Amino acid sequence: MRLLTLFLFLFSFSLSAQTVCTLESRDRLDAMLTELSQEDLSSKSVKELTVEIGQRFLGTPYVEKTLELPGEEKLVINLTGLDCTTYLETVVTLARIAKLGNLTFDGFEQELERIRYQDGVRKDYSSRLHYFSDWIYQNQEKGIIRDVTLEMGGSGYPNQPTFMSENPQFYAQLSNPDFLQFIKKDEQEIASRTYHYIPKAEVEKLEKNIQPGDLIAITTSMKNLDIVHVGFAIEKNGRIHLMHAGTGNMQVEISDKPLSDYLKANKSQSGIMVCRLL
Repeated sequence: MRLLTLFLFLFSFSLSAQTVCTLESRDRLDAMLTELSQEDLSSKSVKELTVEIGQRFLGTPYVEKTLELPGEEKLVINLTGLDCTTYLETVVTLARIAKLGNLTFDGFEQELERIRYQDGVRKDYSSRLHYFSDWIYQNQEKGIIRDVTLEMGGSGYPNQPTFMSENPQFYAQLSNPDFLQFIKKDEQEIASRTYHYIPKAEVEKLEKNIQPGDLIAITTSMKNLDIVHVGFAIEKNGRIHLMHAGTGNMQVEISDKPLSDYLKANKSQSGIMVCRLL
């Protein structure tokens, strides 16, 4: 019995040398993979799948820093506690492998690694896409998304994030000076690019161009940060709302207010970037 208990503990921590997934998360993922594999998805777009799959997580608890494990960087799969970014990544991964016809655990692993890390490869802590504007840029380069902010009428967004390098005390892994230097280099590369955003005062006017299933990245007036929150666009009573893992009710939910009003209620939120899955 003691050996069985030890086995289950080890299995819950690491399904492979480089992947961490609890038994509860594995059960939930396997159930979703089975459900999706039994449905006829051929007529559904990846955006439609994103909305449908995203809603299956409604009520899931908000839990932050699930990726911040000590030691070597692992691919963390956690479907039982999600923050805004891991919620978005989980839903995007499921929608993509559903369209690709690869609804397996291995397929989920491979696709999640592809979108979460620079060049699609998990190497170490510094290879993770820590800034979401970098996540947008690199996943556009991979052909996974398209940033449609400019074509929707977006304005230039001065994007020079330095929060991580200025506050290494908040990130245990940045006690490693090599990782800190890599982060500084990433920040410099982000600052060298051109980004656009839709100021929140213009979101209501332009929301007719936002499609359900679009990825919404919320920008900030804080000069050393790029994006403060992410989620999905969803239509409700003819208006665009935000489906996200939020701290208000500490769960995955759909915003009570339309997206434009949601933004107006948050002083530090300056606008949005909009991306579309390919």
